[in-house]
Amino acid sequence: MSVSQPQLHGPAFEADPHPAYRWLREHSPVHRVDLPGGAWAWLVTRHEDARTVLADPDMLKDPSAGNALWHAAGLGLPYDHRPSLVRSMVNVDGPDHTRLRRIAGRAFSPRRVRTLVESAERVTADLMDGIAASDRPDLVRDLAYPLPIAIICDILGVPEADRPEFHRRAAVLDSASYEEKEAIAATTDWFDGYLGELVDARLSEPSDDLLGDLVEAHRTGGLTRDEVTSTAFLLLVAGHETTVALIGNMLFTLLRRPERWDRLRADRTLLDPAVEESLRLESPLQNATWRFPGKPTTVGGVALEAGDPVLVSLLSAGRDPERYEDADGFRPERGDSHLAFGHGAHFCVGAQLARMEVRVAVGALLDRFPGLRLAVDESELHWWPSMIMHGLFSLPVSLER
Repeated sequence: MSVSQPQLHGPAFEADPHPAYRWLREHSPVHRVDLPGGAWAWLVTRHEDARTVLADPDMLKDPSAGNALWHAAGLGLPYDHRPSLVRSMVNVDGPDHTRLRRIAGRAFSPRRVRTLVESAERVTADLMDGIAASDRPDLVRDLAYPLPIAIICDILGVPEADRPEFHRRAAVLDSASYEEKEAIAATTDWFDGYLGELVDARLSEPSDDLLGDLVEAHRTGGLTRDEVTSTAFLLLVAGHETTVALIGNMLFTLLRRPERWDRLRADRTLLDPAVEESLRLESPLQNATWRFPGKPTTVGGVALEAGDPVLVSLLSAGRDPERYEDADGFRPERGDSHLAFGHGAHFCVGAQLARMEVRVAVGALLDRFPGLRLAVDESELHWWPSMIMHGLFSLPVSLER
């Protein structure tokens, strides 16, 4: 392989980022990358370094800890950093993080998750009928998008009549690139207003859903109003975007090698470990969300200053040969852990829900369409242009009836 530095953006990188990450792990494991708007960040690519950074309480999540260049570039999501959408647990540290995480975690209580399993199975059964009737089925459009949005709408208590527009707006956040600021601003404007209306409705009439729980916490002084709307927005982005990518990526991982699909069809006990192996190989989060050293520190032998933006590449860490034997191979029986849901205090609060949704989706496809195959060459597939997410725009398939 050439020793020249690889491109870390553009269609070729998005389609197959793994060679570039391999180069970085070997030649520049803590790598300074230029970002839009004149900012830059440290990109951490090796598993051991990634795990250390993710668990370090001095690697702060609060955007106010970022340096001046990062702030001037307006990075993050939403890019205008409005308090009504960013005061969530992913952007705070210490006691505030613990408080917000505890309240948001109520969405994933055993009682609620049981209800959500039933909902996921019901929604997925209807989606299977639509796929069967389609002349050109697309597993991202017809399954990976609508299933998670139905679940997140159930969690937040979004009325049925509002769900198509909710879905359409969420798709903008999934697929827009950084340069599409006007589209992103219009979408965040809409969510800011819509979530505010839902909160007002719960203040007038309490409800038995997560948003109702959040509003009750606000009523009793446990949350500010900005924390309520920000937590709802976080669950939308994290609970929808990542699961869309997770379902699409797992199906891509299986279908790009038909023998993998056939093996799973023959041995359903491999479904759970196959989910974990897919998460390792094609993490839906390319990079963990922003971190900033609270004080000067060293990562992988590189000196970082307080406030330097840090991105941890979960996608790269998952294929580190220093951590995984046959790191590029699909071996669901390996039983190794991974970092796709993060590590430490900010480990994904919805990890079990995401696992449930992908198990339901893939299991239903195995039952209904055992001969499923990709309908296009994998070189024709297009991936989201995102620093954070790693997911497919579409996944056309043949049902092999």
